[in-house]
Amino acid sequence: MRTFLKVQAASIIGSAADYLITILLLKIFHFWYLAANFTGNVTGGAVQFILSRGWAFQGGRGGIKIQIIKYILFFVGNILLSACGVFLLTHFAGLDPIISKTITSILLGLTYNYFVQKKFVFGR
Repeated sequence: MRTFLKVQAASIIGSAADYLITILLLKIFHFWYLAANFTGNVTGGAVQFILSRGWAFQGGRGGIKIQIIKYILFFVGNILLSACGVFLLTHFAGLDPIISKTITSILLGLTYNYFVQKKFVFGR
């Protein structure tokens, strides 16, 4: 349970970086919402990897190079799922892209992100 809470905290901090970049790109620079979402996801993912590896999983099993490769594979799935969720909720449900991103991020954070990182990326 402790690791789960640490991963969720790392996810929240990564999400803060993600949202900061996404909102800046959407509202200030007027990027297309999927491009802003992607850029925010990559930024947040990098922050989350650093925190998850060093704090939540205390390095985990395996070297950092292998973990980075595994994390990239995991994160490609995350980005695809995020883009699909944001697109479906924005395009078909008519929600604001930030609301769509929030719903999608919460669902991914509580399900896919934790379990894949724990079992695949950091090998716990």
